[in-house]
Amino acid sequence: MKYEWRKQEKDLYGVKQTPIIVEVPKQKFILLKGRGNPNEVDFSDRISALYSLAYAIKMLFKNVMKNKTDNEITDFTVYPLEGFWKKVNEEELDKNKLEYTLMIRQPDFITQEIFTKALENIKKKKPNALYDEISFREIEEGKSIHILHVGSYDDEPKSFELMNEFARKLDLTRIGGFHKEIYLSNKNRTSEEKQKTILRYSVK
Repeated sequence: MKYEWRKQEKDLYGVKQTPIIVEVPKQKFILLKGRGNPNEVDFSDRISALYSLAYAIKMLFKNVMKNKTDNEITDFTVYPLEGFWKKVNEEELDKNKLEYTLMIRQPDFITQEIFTKALENIKKKKPNALYDEISFREIEEGKSIHILHVGSYDDEPKSFELMNEFARKLDLTRIGGFHKEIYLSNKNRTSEEKQKTILRYSVK
């Protein structure tokens, strides 16, 4: 049986273009921190390293589970790329000063042992110095507001304003200096006006 996040976690990923409250549970991620302009090569290199490890984890899990029964999960769809972005208070956004954490969620059944073994495998098969910067840990975002943003990343402030207005109406306060972005579209295969990104931040 294959675990598919789009079908089985619609409350977290089937988001509409209207802000709603969501309770985000504790989740497992592989993470890689970075700094600077997301249009630079270093950003792309970090994404490539994360995806290489994500698929190494998937293949290792499939190999471990290949002789299991049909009632057990033996495969899963790799989750989309996500990122925590530091809140910028400056009036003029300087992309060269951005701080971020890129991440790819892992199913609950992926263990530290599987992560460690997959990391060893990918280091031998496809060497990359960035692998040493990747970590595996749990994050709990808790009570949050999220919305589906369709279009250019540069137009995200419009969607954030909808979220902020929604929060004000419910007397909710944004917490933390970061917001989450979940990239549902492949940037290289999707026109800018059709790109889909879930925007989310925690509230209290």
